Amino acid sequence: MSDAKPKILLVEDDPGLQKQLKWSLADYELVVADDRDSAIVQLRRHEPAVVLLDLGLPPDADGATEGLATLQQILALAPATKIIVVTGNLDRGNAVQAIRLGAYDFFQKPFDPDILALMIARALHLHALEYENRMLLAKQSGSALRGLITSSDSMLKICRTVEKVAPANVTVLLLGESGTGKEVLAHGVHDLSPRAGKRFVAINCAAIPDTLLESELFGYEKGAFTGAAKQTAGRIEYANEGTLFLDEIGDLPLPLQAKFLRFLQERVIERLGGRGEIPVDVRVVCATHRNLAGMIKEGSFREDLYYRLSEITVKIPPLRERPGDAVLLAQAFLER
Repeated sequence: MSDAKPKILLVEDDPGLQKQLKWSLADYELVVADDRDSAIVQLRRHEPAVVLLDLGLPPDADGATEGLATLQQILALAPATKIIVVTGNLDRGNAVQAIRLGAYDFFQKPFDPDILALMIARALHLHALEYENRMLLAKQSGSALRGLITSSDSMLKICRTVEKVAPANVTVLLLGESGTGKEVLAHGVHDLSPRAGKRFVAINCAAIPDTLLESELFGYEKGAFTGAAKQTAGRIEYANEGTLFLDEIGDLPLPLQAKFLRFLQERVIERLGGRGEIPVDVRVVCATHRNLAGMIKEGSFREDLYYRLSEITVKIPPLRERPGDAVLLAQAFLER
C-alpha cells in the first residue's frame, strides 16, 4: 500500500495564506498555483482530487470574475474534481454563485483549520466513492460501454455499431440530445480500439470561453500572450497516441474550425506563439446536440470540417423514443 500523501491543488496568490495553509494541511501534498494559467498547468500535471480555489485571483483580486472563470475551466477539464472555494468574510454571494457553477463547498477567511481539514477529508472521501461507483458500473456492465443503461433495440444496435467501428482508425461523430449517452459511447470507441491503453482526453467546447479554447486545444509557448509563463501542451498534444473527445463540437468558433481542419488533414499542430510543427497521432471522436447540417447552410459550421469529422456518424435517439429506458435509469439512480 502506498504511503503517498493525497495531492491538493491550492490556487491562491497570497504568499502568507499559502504558507499558513501548507502548515495547516501538513497531512496533504499541497501543490500551489497563484493564477489561472498556472492552476491549469498544475491540474493537468497532478490531476488532484480536490482543489482549494480563492475566488479573488489576479487580475480581479478584489472581485470574483477570474476565480469563477477558473472554477468553470477546471470543471470543464476535470469534471470529477471537488473544488472548495475561498471567499472573504462578507462575500457569501459569490460563494453561492460558485456552488451553482459546480463547486463542492466553500469556506470564508479567516478560516478554522479543523473545519477546513474536515471539509477536505469529506471531499476526498466523496471523490473516492464516486470513482469506485464508476468502476463498479464498468464491471457490472461486462462491456467497454460502461455506464450505458438501456434495454431499447435502437440503442443496442448503436452499441453493436460502436463495437464494429472502434477498431478502425476513423473519426466518429455522435449526434444526439444532452443526456443520451454520447460520452459513454465515446469512451466505448476508445476502450474497444487499439488505443485503449493510452489516454482518453475529453474537452467540452461549449464550457470554455472562445478566447481560451484555442490555447486549450493547441497549447502555447512561453510568452505567447500575457500570462503565458510556461510552455504548455494543449489537449490535442496531450492525447497523443490516444483518443481526443470533443464534446459539443458545434460550439467550436468558426475561426478555430479552420485550424482544427488543418490538424485533421495534416496531423500536425502549432502551439500558440510557436513556429515549429508538432506531429500528433490522435483518434478523434466528436459529439454535438446541434443540427450541423443546418449550421452549414447558415454558414456557421464548415462543410469540409463536417465531412472530416463524420467518417462514421452515429445518431443517438432521445430518451423519449427509447421505451423502458427512463424506468431503468430511475432505478439505477435510486440504487446509488
